[in-house]
Amino acid sequence: MGDNSSPNPFEHNQESSDPVSSVSGLRSEMRILVVEDFSTMRRIIRNLLGDLGYRYISEADDGLAALPMLHNQHFDFVITDLLMPHMSGLELLRAIRADRRLCHIPVLMITADAHREQIIEAAEAGVNGYIVKPFTAAMLESKITRIFARVDGE
Repeated sequence: MGDNSSPNPFEHNQESSDPVSSVSGLRSEMRILVVEDFSTMRRIIRNLLGDLGYRYISEADDGLAALPMLHNQHFDFVITDLLMPHMSGLELLRAIRADRRLCHIPVLMITADAHREQIIEAAEAGVNGYIVKPFTAAMLESKITRIFARVDGE
């Protein structure tokens, strides 16, 4: 879907040949919150992140559990599922963007379905990128690298 030079953050699971930017140096120190209601998927994401060199990974099983964690701890990045009970990933994203203490945190949305309407809604709410399940460590690394390259370039 397009070439690797496209700036579109919503390209479907496209792997990048771009070199890893400053993310690689910060990887071991970056604090990531994984928000996912399915415990097996949380464990998979945690393991993929660990394989990529990230050491500080916290977990929440939905947006309601994630918000207090975001208020009481420091996080550099949020990876959230779109569809969850109690508070969806989209509702969590909107809460993050509406909070002046949290609005700077980049958010990667995970979804099982790549429906155009959901992607547009998430983009309008301020998501930094999305990835469709299932995905590999290389795909996840590419998304994180692209997000931080854009954030650092702003």
